[in-house]
Amino acid sequence: MIELSDATIPLGAQSLKGISFLVPAGNYAVLMGKTGQGKTSILEAICGLRVLTRGRVSLQGQDVTNWRPSDRSIGYVPQDLAVFPHLNVREHLEFALRIRGMRRSEIDARTEELSLQLQIDKLLDRTVHHLSGGELQRVALGRALSFRPPILLLDEPWSALDQETRGEMRVLMKSITSTTGVTTLHVTHNLDEAKHLANQLLVLRGGAIHNESLPNGESILHGGEITK
Repeated sequence: MIELSDATIPLGAQSLKGISFLVPAGNYAVLMGKTGQGKTSILEAICGLRVLTRGRVSLQGQDVTNWRPSDRSIGYVPQDLAVFPHLNVREHLEFALRIRGMRRSEIDARTEELSLQLQIDKLLDRTVHHLSGGELQRVALGRALSFRPPILLLDEPWSALDQETRGEMRVLMKSITSTTGVTTLHVTHNLDEAKHLANQLLVLRGGAIHNESLPNGESILHGGEITK
């Protein structure tokens, strides 16, 4: 479960004020809205990377507003993926497990399981410099999921991919979320992603979050942006 309650989120010289929404446990929510309105800042506030000046962040029913980012048990894939250039694929998948002090046997077993699930088991010894865009996406997703977080945040992770690869990632995400039950909040401008993946649509419009129905027919987008 992800909940923001009457949150004020700093945006440089301005702020998002009175932001409130709830993503129930196990839901796949998509957050849409015009560029520059603060969607990334909302994800950062949930992660603890942006400090609220008012309001509350609750995860899994616990108030985590004052918790450190590392204590929130969130898997996060930012738009730039934030992969480490000095690590190979295996080391990316092991990263969060190592810092949590897991035993070597547990790390090896989880790395094998995850690499097979993400179809990157043949890439474990490659560095990130030798991966395609789609492979990089799988590595970043694997790092975020490696410690089995109850919550996953995705910030336009597939925006630079071609249509075919985006389709492959949609299929992969559908499989992962149905298998793990991870509560997901996904920022995107792509309506097809929302329609294929989400059971909840949130729209940031006019400085407020609106719960919308997922459209069955015409797009609610115009020029790539929400305008409804």
